[in-house]
Amino acid sequence: MYSLNGGGRLCSLATPRVMGILNITPDSFYAGSREQGQKALIQRAAAMIEAGATFIDIGAQSTRPDSSYLSAEAEWDRLAPVLPALCRAFPETIFSIDTFHAVVAQRAVEVGVAMVNDVSGGLLDNNMLSTVGALRVPYVCMHMRGTPQNMQSHTQYNDLVLEICDYFIERMAACRAAGIYDIVLDPGFGFAKTIEQNFALLGKLAQFQFLGYPLLLGVSRKSSISKTLGVSADDALNGTTVLNTVGLLHGAHILRVHDVKEAMEAIRLVEKLK
Repeated sequence: MYSLNGGGRLCSLATPRVMGILNITPDSFYAGSREQGQKALIQRAAAMIEAGATFIDIGAQSTRPDSSYLSAEAEWDRLAPVLPALCRAFPETIFSIDTFHAVVAQRAVEVGVAMVNDVSGGLLDNNMLSTVGALRVPYVCMHMRGTPQNMQSHTQYNDLVLEICDYFIERMAACRAAGIYDIVLDPGFGFAKTIEQNFALLGKLAQFQFLGYPLLLGVSRKSSISKTLGVSADDALNGTTVLNTVGLLHGAHILRVHDVKEAMEAIRLVEKLK
């Protein structure tokens, strides 16, 4: 049975948990997730927590394909006015910072964040792993090739699952060497992967369980759903719920979602089925 220690709050993953997405960005792929003002952010966080979210993942930089790159200072400029207020408003909630900048992770934890979610697995900032190790907070290590700006030109794999496993084995060793032991693995759906590869990966999610760490599933409203169904991200909730359910049946421990209520319902039904 897995558990995470987020800022002294021990969270069991014996039953899957939900991580709500809170974006402080003007350009995230799903318009419904974009919030700017402090009041709106607090209201959205409150709604997600009431619906059952254990974690709230806060991001100030879009990492969708071809997104614009933000420096650490520009990213922090978006976070600084609102992040402390969010952490003060909900002291029992485990907030996660979605960043690949070590200095942003450091500052976020200093104001109350208790988890770091890094799409690059520590490869875009050489100081990230040592910083997280010193902070002693859980770390979500995601698989990606390249950068968000060029990752979709790096989708050539001989064996998708094997190569992602090899990546995680190397990254897990680097994390442990840096003093990080609370690790969550995210296979990186949509990051340096085609639609076909995303579906193949989901079908083989259970194969990552041998790595010995909890798995995070992040498919919410992504283009693999919307393009397959011929709908917009706004209309991709039903497809998201279907794939979240498949992920739960294949061993996902955390669902990272825009829509907490529906994810919680999927968890309750799958747990009842089990």
